[in-house]
Amino acid sequence: MQPFGGSLFCNKKMMIIKTHFLSLHFPILLLLQIIIATKADLLTVGSGVGVEIGIGGGGGIWIGGGGGGSNNVPDSPANIPSASLAPAYTALQAWKSAIKEDPFKILASWVGSNVCNYKGVFCAQPEQGYGLTGPDGPIVAGIDLNRANLQGTLVKELSLLTDLSIFHLNSNRFTGTIPQSFSYLSSLTELDLSNNHFSGQFPISVLYIPNLLYLDLRFNFFYGSIPEDLFNKNLDAIFLNNNQFSGEIPSNLGNSPASVINLANNKFIGNIPFSLGYINPKLREILFLNNQLTGCIPQSIGLWQYLQVFDVSFNSLMGHLPDTISCLSDIEVLNLGHNKLSGEVPDLICDLNRLMYLTVAYNFFSGFSQECSKLSFRNVGFDVSLNCIHGRGMQRPEPECSIIPGGGLNCLRIPVVQPLVCAILFDIQKNSNRIPSSSSSP
Repeated sequence: MQPFGGSLFCNKKMMIIKTHFLSLHFPILLLLQIIIATKADLLTVGSGVGVEIGIGGGGGIWIGGGGGGSNNVPDSPANIPSASLAPAYTALQAWKSAIKEDPFKILASWVGSNVCNYKGVFCAQPEQGYGLTGPDGPIVAGIDLNRANLQGTLVKELSLLTDLSIFHLNSNRFTGTIPQSFSYLSSLTELDLSNNHFSGQFPISVLYIPNLLYLDLRFNFFYGSIPEDLFNKNLDAIFLNNNQFSGEIPSNLGNSPASVINLANNKFIGNIPFSLGYINPKLREILFLNNQLTGCIPQSIGLWQYLQVFDVSFNSLMGHLPDTISCLSDIEVLNLGHNKLSGEVPDLICDLNRLMYLTVAYNFFSGFSQECSKLSFRNVGFDVSLNCIHGRGMQRPEPECSIIPGGGLNCLRIPVVQPLVCAILFDIQKNSNRIPSSSSSP
């Protein structure tokens, strides 16, 4: 069975994380509502009807969003309806010329000077305050071309869209690299380039986007190491899964304030950083599955008291499980399968109240506690197949269990007792400083 780019509950959990992200950033939610409302018209000719939001101090009047503009207006800057849209006209026409295939004819609407009538382009009328609109005209605040099946490249002129807040290109066929000029997208908060054919090393330019909160590069062909500064950025979501990233995971992983980090299905090697639990208590999901990680599961994992999904399956981790996993009081999905872990699965882990799915399959565990045997009565998925548990079916052949991998590995485990250990860990977390890195954050 091939591992996939997420946990068993990936779709459900991603919806939860997205909702969490949007609840923290209400202005983004307003724009997404407009995008969703017009999404059905993206692949058909729409009317470009404006929608008024105008709520509170961060609203505005949202204009256009996929309407079929006047196709008879010449492509001339002289016909631009507002000086505020002149840079956007230049940027979008330059990008249009770099898109070579458009099977759904979306770019047929990208004619004329009023870019607010372009399909997939969403404009906003900024507010001065007190509900009054600004004097400078509309701005391009969002681009959503998800699942448009466009083939082409990104162009440096896109950096002229300095008011752009959301840029979604999920599920297209864009190739090449991310322009260095993207660092000038000063208003961008959400960048989704997933499921394309981008390549090259990690796009450093995204680290210089000052207000970026959501970064999605999954399902591309990026390779090489990832920079330490990624985890010093104020990102709420980091998706790098299903690429070809390699090397060791930076030691300052614990610095990231993200609520979800997905590093699955790459080629990372080495240990899970010891710092992983020392800083960020907000983390909800972290996925390391299907890499080439070795060593132990760090004892500091217990500091992630709000963690809901932890997936390290399909690696080569060894040693015993740390008792501090029992501090993960919110954990729902715990996937430790397809490693080289050993020892017994303790009561402290199987007693976690919110646990929905626990797999330790394809390891070298020699037994599990009485509490673990009760998981089926709680409707908790529990898979212990292909281990070394004597007298239980579906286990490894005896010769495979004669030598336990990593038998001499020192995981620096400190024997602890619940609930004292969790109280101590959380106190350490409150008083800890950020993990230093060799370079400063952009």
